[in-house]
Amino acid sequence: MHIWVDADACPNIIKDVLFKAAQRCKVKLTLVANSSLSVPASPLFDTIRVSAGFDEADNEIARLVEPGDLVITADIPLANQIVDKKATGLNPRGELYTEDNIKGLLRMRNLMEELRSGGMVSGGPAPLGPKDKQEFTNQLDRFLTRNAKRT
Repeated sequence: MHIWVDADACPNIIKDVLFKAAQRCKVKLTLVANSSLSVPASPLFDTIRVSAGFDEADNEIARLVEPGDLVITADIPLANQIVDKKATGLNPRGELYTEDNIKGLLRMRNLMEELRSGGMVSGGPAPLGPKDKQEFTNQLDRFLTRNAKRT
């Protein structure tokens, strides 16, 4: 198992949770971004810097992910790609992206995008709060407990 992070938009408090969990469970963690990143010193942690183009980090994650991996992202189209590759997605608010829910989430995302572009809906999600961090931590722990034994 490998944890991939869509790091450009991933909040620092979520990255901190990931570093601790990956170290504790001895799981490889790679942050992918189009900007420079620093990670704590560990042979388990790595970064990949991609070019600044649109969706470059997403494309690199989709190319590298393997079945059983975990991808941290709030990007639903990326989550759809990784679920198609038999991996799992987890957004920073603690929602898992799985075969059971990704197609419905993708349809909802596309509808909301249409409504926003038509001026019918404005705004985005609320800022990440302590409840979101706790839900993310709980989902991550459950995933790692279930899947770390397979590695």
